[in-house]
Amino acid sequence: MSERIEHHSARVGVDLAGKRLDQALAQLFPDYSRSRLQQWVKEGLVTLDGVACRPRDKVLGGEWITLEARLEDQVECQPEAIELDIVYEDESLLVINKPAGLVVHPAAGNPDGTLQNALLHHDPELIQLPRAGIIHRLDKETTGLLVIAKTPGAHRNLVEQLQAREFEREYRAIVIGVMTAGGSVDKPIGRHPTQRIKMAVNYSGKEAVTHYRVEERFRAHTYLRVKLETGRTHQIRVHMAHIRYPLVGDPVYAGRLRQPAGASEQLREKLRHFHRQALHAKRLGLVHPLSGEWMEWEAPLPDDMQQLLEVLREDLKHG
Repeated sequence: MSERIEHHSARVGVDLAGKRLDQALAQLFPDYSRSRLQQWVKEGLVTLDGVACRPRDKVLGGEWITLEARLEDQVECQPEAIELDIVYEDESLLVINKPAGLVVHPAAGNPDGTLQNALLHHDPELIQLPRAGIIHRLDKETTGLLVIAKTPGAHRNLVEQLQAREFEREYRAIVIGVMTAGGSVDKPIGRHPTQRIKMAVNYSGKEAVTHYRVEERFRAHTYLRVKLETGRTHQIRVHMAHIRYPLVGDPVYAGRLRQPAGASEQLREKLRHFHRQALHAKRLGLVHPLSGEWMEWEAPLPDDMQQLLEVLREDLKHG
């Protein structure tokens, strides 16, 4: 694993007088996390007027701090020329519209061909960030918007926004069953007790809150607008299955294909060949880490979901 070294120096302002060294460092060098700065202090990579010190040492104001930031390449995966649908890019962040079938980062069984490989090809500097700057993820077969940080400062800022639930994430989903009204699901999610590849509503799991609103009703399906308050693995898929409205095409949570009574042959055919969960991350909103401005992006519904909706509308018309 290779390493890049960055040298920084700064004068301690009088406003920081009396603070611990690690607190002063966090304000002077906000691009780096507190834990990383503390580690560099312990390794002797921070000096106060030329003298190595400890994280808990106090600063008086007026001292000269030097920092030798050691940034390791964070990933083992290789750059790959995989096309990206880039919605927005500047010096701090990148927003992409992920297609179905693209795994976000390497794991057992998926060592390459991932979004992370594609990002390293698009911008080799991303190797210095955890997971090449990927802040959050979408399941392999879920489409839609993802934000990627391009600098350590942007990474820290975006992770903090995500943890503070300040991102706005809005999805579209097509579910099995006719809903009478929207609502919320506030049920914790954890690993399934017996099937380890599945998640489940699990009262020893983590808090998970999903809000949903009916956009269109069909004879045996509903088109939903879904907002996430938390971001647990498979959250929308698990919550919708829990309230007995699983996502169309979900291979894990929907069970075997159920054809609605009296469905047109066109609809039957479309449902038979819809082999992924009908879920799309349509809108993403966040505060830009550099400008502080609120920004929003939208990604159009993918063709397969658009076509399914058209067939459902036709079926409703003639049903």
